[in-house]
Amino acid sequence: MSIAKVYPLYVKKAERKERTKAEVDEIICWLTGYSEEELEAQLEREVDFQTFFEEAPRLNLLRNLIKGVICGVRIEDIKEPTMKEVRYLDKLIDELAKGKAMDKILRK
Repeated sequence: MSIAKVYPLYVKKAERKERTKAEVDEIICWLTGYSEEELEAQLEREVDFQTFFEEAPRLNLLRNLIKGVICGVRIEDIKEPTMKEVRYLDKLIDELAKGKAMDKILRK
């Protein structure tokens, strides 16, 4: 699945809870190491999630601090690497939509 198809859903979910596209972008860039321009380029290319994460400049080492359940599955138990990265991102977007402070979302 293309990240470009899911990205608008992330933004919509955030905006429904009075958060912003800029915050969604900040989370994605924090997680992957993409710059704003690189993120936009990946969205325009409509790469799939596997390519998106494989081409990430530097996956944040603090992402291992992201714990919990997403879609009924404990993140720590996910073995498949791409799915684990996708679920990290899903969890961060969920935290944003639930009103968590950006410092806590970004594990500062």
